[in-house]
Amino acid sequence: MLFRIHKEGHFLLIALLALLGFTNVLLFQMAHPVIFWLVLTVSLVFYALIFQFFRNPVRTIASANNSLVYAPADGRVCVIEEVEEMEYFKDRRLQVSIFMSPLNVHVNRNPVGGIVAYFRHHPGKYLVAWHPKSSMDNERTTLVYNTGSYQILMRQIAGAVARRICWYVKEGDSVEQGADMGFIKFGSRVDLYLPLGAIVEVQMDQMVQGNKTVVARV
Repeated sequence: MLFRIHKEGHFLLIALLALLGFTNVLLFQMAHPVIFWLVLTVSLVFYALIFQFFRNPVRTIASANNSLVYAPADGRVCVIEEVEEMEYFKDRRLQVSIFMSPLNVHVNRNPVGGIVAYFRHHPGKYLVAWHPKSSMDNERTTLVYNTGSYQILMRQIAGAVARRICWYVKEGDSVEQGADMGFIKFGSRVDLYLPLGAIVEVQMDQMVQGNKTVVARV
């Protein structure tokens, strides 16, 4: 597994490195050694946390297969239930949700390949991502994939800490299974709405990885 830094973090990491470097150089010249070493230690730990947040491991799917729905994100399965999906399908679907903590990889990937049949960005609140109402009240995107055989809906949901959702697709695009489709900064959630006939392959509280864990079989 190759290690990369996601493009969303390039500017922030460079700017933060410059700011922390400048601050610590000043403290080295002007402050008591104890204060300098304390601030330097905190700076290194803080930078390491931000740096790891923007990691983007290379995970390729050996052979695209739309009968398998892969996890679109790293995190913990926090919802598995049958629900009424009212924005697009307006019928009952199987919902599988993945909560991403600030320590998880925050790249979002296409769980299947096909055509983007529907895309909307909705401004909203910033409730904690595991809140039951976050799927409809928080800032979010809604994306529907048409595989040619079935459709699934995916939502990127901002959380209490995440204040920016990024996406790289638009309605009408043809997308590949496993390719990057977006990024959510600093804690968030992704919902999948699957056909009722789908066989869910994950369990509640299971830790999953994007492009590696099979969420369901359709």
